[in-house]
Amino acid sequence: MASVCKDVLCRSAVPEDVEPLYQMISGYAERGIMLPRSREVLTRQLELFIVAEVGGEVVGCGSLCKLGADLVEIRSLGISEGYKGMGIGSKLVEGLIIEARRQRIPKIMALTYEVSFFIKNGFDVVNKGIFPEKVWTDCIHCSKQNNCDEIAVLKILN
Repeated sequence: MASVCKDVLCRSAVPEDVEPLYQMISGYAERGIMLPRSREVLTRQLELFIVAEVGGEVVGCGSLCKLGADLVEIRSLGISEGYKGMGIGSKLVEGLIIEARRQRIPKIMALTYEVSFFIKNGFDVVNKGIFPEKVWTDCIHCSKQNNCDEIAVLKILN
């Protein structure tokens, strides 16, 4: 386990990553735990993604979406089957936090079903209602809008 995590390369996504990103995100979307992203959207938003690579294979991904001057959201955070529980997700979150800090954005949030993972990575559970930026940009278009079962988490960066 430790050797796999040590051998993980987290890097910015490149055009060759679109297909593995699409396949990974589609697998989560089919289970109803991640919003789908088309290849076209992934291509347009590629600069927002980082990937985790092991032995030249993309095994994880995540992206940041700016919701306001002081808030970004972690989106499309996923790990390939067979690589979960090895610390790769935490490495991706760490990379996304570094990027948020680089952009001088003090707050980073996520909507998740994996609350314990985010708590382990320094996030706190908060009320979704404190994120009108999220509600008015994405949630109004979601089929689960009135019965959302995701939990909001927030980390204040300093």
